[in-house]
Amino acid sequence: MTVSEPSGSERSERTSPDLIDGLEAGVTTADGHRERFGVEAPARGEVVGHLPACTPADVEAAFDRAETAADAWSDRPPAERAEVFVRYHDRLFENREELLDVIQLETGKARRHAHAEVLDVAMTARYYAYRAESFLESERRRGALPGVTATELHRHPVGTVGVISPWNYPLTLSISDIVPALLAGNAVVLKPSEETSYTALKAAELLYEAGLPRELLHVVTGFGPELGEPLVAAADYVCFTGSTETGRIVARTAGETLTDCSLELGGKNPAIVRPDADVERAAEGLARGCFANAGQLCLAIERIYVHESIRTRFLEAFVDATESMRLGVGPSFDVEMGSLSSEKHLSKVERHVEAAEREGATVVTGGQTRPDVGPYVYEPTVLTGVDESATLHDEETFGPVVSVSGYADDDEAIRRANDTEYGLNASIWTDDTERGRELAARIEAGTVNVNESYAAAWASMDAPMGGMGDSGIGRRHGKEGLFRFTESQTVATQRGPQFAAPGGISYRLYAKLLDATMALQRRVPGLR
Repeated sequence: MTVSEPSGSERSERTSPDLIDGLEAGVTTADGHRERFGVEAPARGEVVGHLPACTPADVEAAFDRAETAADAWSDRPPAERAEVFVRYHDRLFENREELLDVIQLETGKARRHAHAEVLDVAMTARYYAYRAESFLESERRRGALPGVTATELHRHPVGTVGVISPWNYPLTLSISDIVPALLAGNAVVLKPSEETSYTALKAAELLYEAGLPRELLHVVTGFGPELGEPLVAAADYVCFTGSTETGRIVARTAGETLTDCSLELGGKNPAIVRPDADVERAAEGLARGCFANAGQLCLAIERIYVHESIRTRFLEAFVDATESMRLGVGPSFDVEMGSLSSEKHLSKVERHVEAAEREGATVVTGGQTRPDVGPYVYEPTVLTGVDESATLHDEETFGPVVSVSGYADDDEAIRRANDTEYGLNASIWTDDTERGRELAARIEAGTVNVNESYAAAWASMDAPMGGMGDSGIGRRHGKEGLFRFTESQTVATQRGPQFAAPGGISYRLYAKLLDATMALQRRVPGLR
């Protein structure tokens, strides 16, 4: 692996305190003083700022203020609400460099992966801004008795949405939920990860500048164990992105108040490389798909299954693509992989690789920390010989580590791909795209990409994205991503005969008339 060194001017830009000055003003508190916690820059292993450690009282205050503002916002026409997000789309690009600096400061990720977050949120804002009005229009639905019953479907905002977002994609995984929630007519209370709160605060600041009333979006900073339960208890709908373990806690807490929720959780995502695949293309594409954001991506590939006839060729090409990656922590777009998020996360990745080696696996390339690049940088790592009983086979590593194994036929590949409790994302590489789509439908995952690792499905904004099994419930993107923030209401108007036997007719005769009507509807296509 090569190392990309930032220039002197790049270093000074990255360390500028102006990046985060003033953002603390966006934190909602019930009153003035709060204990403070430090925010670390992983690229340097240094604390670069301090933010208020909010309390349950602050969460309560945020919901009170948001609920007060929600009614006036929901009364505004969807087209008027959408204007805010058209402007927000443009504000993101106008402030792109500053946003990228803040994201990199808090995460240590490569700039190209920070840039992907800006693109994603802009796509989300544009998609929903131009479609929310039509999505939210009341609809005519078929009534109980055609021509007699008129039935309409209305969609109302749920009220106030609570969003708990993670550290790995601090812009995307907070704002991509907030955009459709607000466009549906709701208010939002956001609790970002304590590791990346400045990014969330910067994103919120740009929303206010785009015209969003400040009382509609409140940010509370602090720690999940203190704020999570009161946030879930107060919300009318909850969005959580994070670990499966914590997601279960969120779901249990939401269940106590019968609060609906969407949970995007972990993944142990497989890729299948068929014998007819373009080996070089698959190797390069999977290197990106495994090591994007240093593997700290719920959609990243962690298991690769390659047909035995091409396994040696693929492994050579994949190792070459891995070893040619440029590591770094500076603001150059040439850097292909940055830092892990923290010392704690680095230790987890190291434990997974060390355990795999003890259990018989071989590290083909990587497997070392790189303090010469950054305190938490770990080399992109490829292993072979990982047994199906090994920890690395079952547990999500969430780091730049992938195992490569062989398989004999398509049925074995599908069986092994599905050998997990997770079901978030998968990838198939083949020149026979029709066969690829057939196999994709057999994989138990919310998204499957053919000849891509994850980006094709994720960027298909008009299609839902989410997990099966232990990877979560609910969906982002598409109509589904907006409808989850609404309550559907059916209004039916009966114009003619009532659903009761007319006077003077026995119920026995009435029942026969109903049966005859049902039979007629079954036989006449226009009445079915």
